Amino acid sequence: MPRKGENIYKRKDGRWEGRYIKGRTSDGKAVYGYVYARTYREVKGKMMDKRLSMSRPGGKDDGDKCGILFGDIAAEWFQMIKPQVKESTQNKYQNLLESYILTAFGETSLCHMTHSFMEAQCREWLCSGGKKGRGLSPKSVSDILSIVRGILQFARINGNDIPCDGRSIQIKNTVHEMRVLSRKEQERLCLYLYSDLNACNIGILISLFTGLRVGEICALRWEDISISEQTIHICRTMQRIQDKSGKNGRTKIVVTTPKSPCSIRTIPIPEELMQILISFQTSRTGYFLTGSRQKYMEPRTMQNRFKAALKNCSVSNANYHALRHTFATRCVELGFDVKSLSEILGHANVNITMNRYVHPSMELKKANMQRLSGLFIVK
Repeated sequence: MPRKGENIYKRKDGRWEGRYIKGRTSDGKAVYGYVYARTYREVKGKMMDKRLSMSRPGGKDDGDKCGILFGDIAAEWFQMIKPQVKESTQNKYQNLLESYILTAFGETSLCHMTHSFMEAQCREWLCSGGKKGRGLSPKSVSDILSIVRGILQFARINGNDIPCDGRSIQIKNTVHEMRVLSRKEQERLCLYLYSDLNACNIGILISLFTGLRVGEICALRWEDISISEQTIHICRTMQRIQDKSGKNGRTKIVVTTPKSPCSIRTIPIPEELMQILISFQTSRTGYFLTGSRQKYMEPRTMQNRFKAALKNCSVSNANYHALRHTFATRCVELGFDVKSLSEILGHANVNITMNRYVHPSMELKKANMQRLSGLFIVK
């Protein structure tokens, strides 16, 4: 059976066959071409290559602008955007293109990309999308729609008429409550970490008191820590991503610059934490968590170590990113100015800091409300 909307079949001889539109007759009838490979992924790649080659000048008849397929423009857009984004972002775009966007819109003419047509598809993704047909999350559909908008804007810039660029379609996102350690939970965790100051536990303390992401602490090197200035310079991050080349298995570890230019930052270290780092320092080079120039601890391992620490000190389960939320919340409770906090966290503006990472505790809310007591007039 073919995968829905993709025109990809598994043949009786074990190979995969992909069918694509390579042209049209004078009366608009589709003329199909075929590609073959041993795996489904290879066929998907070959079909995308075919779309790209046909979208180049001379690759197909450009006379009928309405006849240009969304899939052709999408392939051209993807090749244009690839050099501008990180490999992890390339993988994300390619996965969404192959799994959802080209399946739904690939063989649709640009002139048929209307508001109602795209909005109906978004509703379908929300209600019955995904591998199990239970619907995609609003965040996933928003990510898909963002790519579709980028492709349509690219089409318009290149002289194509489109009835809708997708900006009129809005997806209502649900806000999930972020996990923040309470003060008592933070105290229990700190006491446990202080009892065994190994590299991993100190790394957790660094994230708790500086807001570092798990990829940033894993990529942190002793060269990034200035003892004299009492600062940490964040200039790289580590993550495990898909290996589309297939040379290193399904995934691989990459160390790159942080997620945005604003994430490259220098963070002052609290005095007590600095003393711990000085007493622990055994090298001036290499990864902080391993002390080795080549060997590293990957984010997945660090995440597991953190969860084990929470379990050992009887703190409810949380993801590593909860340390970042907790740091931001404690800073607000202690009266940090938001601009300083925003720069320490590596945010582009203070609105991101306030809306996404700051979670006032009930104690802080009570203290703020208590300030109203002086306004009561008691006879």
